[in-house]
Amino acid sequence: MNQMLIDFISEFAGIRKSKINSQSRLFGDLRIYGDDAAELLIAYGKKFDADVSNFMAADYFEPEGDQILPAIIRLITGKSSPKYKVLTVGQMEKGIVAGKLNEEIINS
Repeated sequence: MNQMLIDFISEFAGIRKSKINSQSRLFGDLRIYGDDAAELLIAYGKKFDADVSNFMAADYFEPEGDQILPAIIRLITGKSSPKYKVLTVGQMEKGIVAGKLNEEIINS
């Protein structure tokens, strides 16, 4: 596991290093989403020289903001909550090695 990546995520998100491993999901486990996720990915791209221009953050992270109203609307309309794709620290590490983070790298 790339210790520099763990240090980066820990410092950026204020998460104890002991909570971060290759299987940690940014959204599900580390609770990184919305603007924080977008800022983290931009900083990640700069720090590790990884192209993130083709990474579709909206597919992976819930937006910030009011969560109550959308939940009420889903309850009334019977629609389910949106499903987000998973991004793990290990996948981010693969992005560092490849020099880019996109669907191809994540799914390889």
